Amino acid sequence: MSPGIDADAVDALGRERLDWRFKAIPASAHGMSVAEVRDTRIPLEDFGTPLLTLDAGALDHNVRAMARWADAAGVALCPHGKTTMAPQLWRRQLDAGAWGITLANLPQVRVARAFGVRRVLLANALLDPAGLAWIAGRLEADPDFDFLSWVDSVRAVELMDDVLRAARAQRPVQVCVELGGPHGRTGLRDAGAAREVADAVRKAPTLRLAGLAGYEGALAHDASDEGRASVDVYLRRVADLFGRLEYETDEPVVTAGGSSFFDQVAEVLGGIGGRLVLRSGAYIVHDDGFYRNISPFSRGVGDGPLRSAMHGWARVVSRPEPALALLDAGKRDLPFDEGMPVPQFVRGKGTAPVEGAHVTALNDQHTFLADSAAEVGDVVRLGLSHPCTALDKWTLIPVVDDAAAERPEVVDLVRTWF
Repeated sequence: MSPGIDADAVDALGRERLDWRFKAIPASAHGMSVAEVRDTRIPLEDFGTPLLTLDAGALDHNVRAMARWADAAGVALCPHGKTTMAPQLWRRQLDAGAWGITLANLPQVRVARAFGVRRVLLANALLDPAGLAWIAGRLEADPDFDFLSWVDSVRAVELMDDVLRAARAQRPVQVCVELGGPHGRTGLRDAGAAREVADAVRKAPTLRLAGLAGYEGALAHDASDEGRASVDVYLRRVADLFGRLEYETDEPVVTAGGSSFFDQVAEVLGGIGGRLVLRSGAYIVHDDGFYRNISPFSRGVGDGPLRSAMHGWARVVSRPEPALALLDAGKRDLPFDEGMPVPQFVRGKGTAPVEGAHVTALNDQHTFLADSAAEVGDVVRLGLSHPCTALDKWTLIPVVDDAAAERPEVVDLVRTWF
């Protein structure tokens, strides 16, 4: 079975009619379908502000770059779909060779199944009884549906087994034991306890031990020598434990890899046996902040740096003080948890009006821009940090042919489900 997605379901998104539900869409496009907007190539300047856009060229570059690197490294890529929650973008990743799609919770899995994603890795424990029963039903109804989730306690194994027995599950649910790190998130901290959980999984008739899972991204927040060393120590613990467990499949999975240290994951876990699956998700959109600074591609890995495919656009609506401009985008529109937006240029005026300027704060609907010469009415393009908290604010996102062009045109619209 090759992983994939229902192309017809994705293509059907082009028939959706646009109206007031989508804050990115100008009234002049109401009544048009997504496909009609795509074919018309409406100038971006016809869209109002605030606005988030994706850059078509950057998306293509990033997908190809990551696919080439994964192929050369001999690893399977199962990108974390929670970054975008956009089946159109998942399709690009799968078409480029991705092994499957990773997700974080059951509502996200329901979106994936609605679009026929065949292989889903749930990077979490699934203990909700109704959710487990639903998964059991989907596995029974579709023999091509491949699903894996995680466990990190004997209690979790017992709860899952009880629910699946009551649901009379016909196919065992594949699970990976999760090994965590000190001060990390979920996951067993002790290898001995992990072996006990693995033994419990093998004894549960409704479950099947399919591999070992971990996450190194919570252990370091920069690419310093100290941060990378802590990641390396943890990954070597994963490698050691992987060789000590007895799996119920001929090709067990070992999975790790966020978007910050996937090069180390490939170096340490590659070649230890089984199938190494990386879950990096932010690479397709990338950014001008956190990931630009920490991505392995920015440290000489692969074919060169990734490109930020997301930008904010906000209009100066007030200049109440000589050194202060207020923009019409805020926390409801732009990410701010991993760094403030950065002014890049003023549409039609270049970089001069924002040279030396910086964002000091975001309110719900306003951005405070200091030391800028931008005038009331000017539209500022903003570099953003952290795609995971950017796309979740938009249900429909315009894709432009070139966000740096003098007059970008909208060439597509990406639908999200958060």
